[in-house]
Amino acid sequence: MELKATRYEVDGHVATLTLHRPQRRNAWTGRMHHEYRWAMTEADGNPDVRVIVVTGAPSDDGRTAFCVGADTRALDGHREAGAYDNGLGDVDPPMPPVDDVFAADFAFQLGMSTPIVAAVNGAAAGVGLAVVCFADIRFAVRGTKLTTAAPKLGFPAEYGLSWILPRLVGAGPAADWLISGRAFTSDEAGAAGLFSSVVDADRFGDHVGRYVRDLANHVSPASTAVTKGQLWTELLHGDPARSVRESIELMETMATGHDFAEGSRALAERRPPEF
Repeated sequence: MELKATRYEVDGHVATLTLHRPQRRNAWTGRMHHEYRWAMTEADGNPDVRVIVVTGAPSDDGRTAFCVGADTRALDGHREAGAYDNGLGDVDPPMPPVDDVFAADFAFQLGMSTPIVAAVNGAAAGVGLAVVCFADIRFAVRGTKLTTAAPKLGFPAEYGLSWILPRLVGAGPAADWLISGRAFTSDEAGAAGLFSSVVDADRFGDHVGRYVRDLANHVSPASTAVTKGQLWTELLHGDPARSVRESIELMETMATGHDFAEGSRALAERRPPEF
């Protein structure tokens, strides 16, 4: 696919998907939506990719942005047409093969086998915030502005934010952010548990890079895929006894695999595992 609104590259075991409309602070469009799903499908289907990083390109005006939400030109189009238009027309963008319970934007990210790390290097609003929330692990630059945006546009909570946010930060903060539509900072969101770390801008790239490289090189890819499946699938059924039984079955199966052999050997030899 010719990529016009995103950039996609693979370096070693890490795929990086960059939202790339710097002239519009990476505002979301139908084209970006299509490219985003294509790149996610490409990465999840690549056996060499062990981690996916999602981030935003630096803006032309010097202000950093992850994704400032739907492009205002698209919003104008909704208003003038008197109807919502996702900008995709009749085209059905590709989607990674996931279970039906995850088969929608952006819930499909939870059903993928590859862990997704959101590196929030600037403002995130609306659909941009949804992309962040449906990642598995999230980091942000200190002082970054965030907002659900929708209430001040006369929209509902977008793209499943009403499902994912209470599960990430609890009902109280989620209600505040979703109902008021107010701007809040990454520091506030980090204190509520949305981010694993909130880091100064000058250290952000190195911090995320170290985390991702360790995840890609020293953590079992079989383990990350299985554990991610356990995490999000078990959140749906909420049955602790079932979780224990299924984990024991998985342990029995994975104990015969290459990754367990390397991991246990590395532990005995007091060295980092190499998968």
